[in-house]
Amino acid sequence: MTAAGSDRGTLGRAVVLAGRGRYEDPWHDHAATSHEVAVVLAEVGLDVEVRSTFPDSEGGVGRLDDLDLLVVNTGLRDPASQADDPAWAGVRGALAAAIRAGVPLLGLHQAANSFDDVPEWRTALGGRWVPGTSMHPEQGVATFDVVGGAGAGAGAGAGAGAGAGAGSGSGSGRACGGQHSATAGAGDAQHPVTAGLGPLVVDDERYSYLDVDPASRVLVTQVHDGVDHPVVWVRDGDGRRVVYDALGHDVGSYRTPARRRLLEREVRWLLGRPDAEVSSV
Repeated sequence: MTAAGSDRGTLGRAVVLAGRGRYEDPWHDHAATSHEVAVVLAEVGLDVEVRSTFPDSEGGVGRLDDLDLLVVNTGLRDPASQADDPAWAGVRGALAAAIRAGVPLLGLHQAANSFDDVPEWRTALGGRWVPGTSMHPEQGVATFDVVGGAGAGAGAGAGAGAGAGAGSGSGSGRACGGQHSATAGAGDAQHPVTAGLGPLVVDDERYSYLDVDPASRVLVTQVHDGVDHPVVWVRDGDGRRVVYDALGHDVGSYRTPARRRLLEREVRWLLGRPDAEVSSV
């Protein structure tokens, strides 16, 4: 699928990698959320394709190392699949090649718990989900705080559950987060992605206990059990720019104006646009 905007292609080419098969789960509609992301990218001015991770999809995943932006919107590797299954080698190889080529990367939501069979992915993303430790409270309306911004520390808003609900897919049994507080990564209150951006109130999952690399610069957190948990961070070393954004459980999240605004800022920063342009969105 290709998404077109009025300025289509003026800022380059992007692919949204949508999790299917081995890289999906029953709780996330990666196809629907990938479409929402593609619309935003097209509005920014990118020529966008949504590609499935299915190895037998038309043309396969194709090359990913010649892009201006790669968005990874995939999920948990199917535990029943074997890491050395040759059917998925093309997908793994294409992602690894993009990482080596320094393609700007945007990892969304479950991306922190995806591609554990690609060793380069965890290092490139700057954080991960830790099986057996990670969790998220039940989905609900919650406040996501900009580091150093007004309202930081507000925590969950009305409707945000305090614990895992049976059958909701939340809690340690569901792969959607990782370990450590915001102190695991350096905060950045002046970064153009979040400069002047107030707290985000979104109906979404609140990933908690993500394992964040010290080199990652934390931009947005949420409070759970009295701890600030990073949910958005950036990296700009090793010749590439990377953003991880844990928001985006469903289509409703991406249709929230504040969340879309954050996403557009992230994309513009990843494309190397001027800081003033990024923070003016």
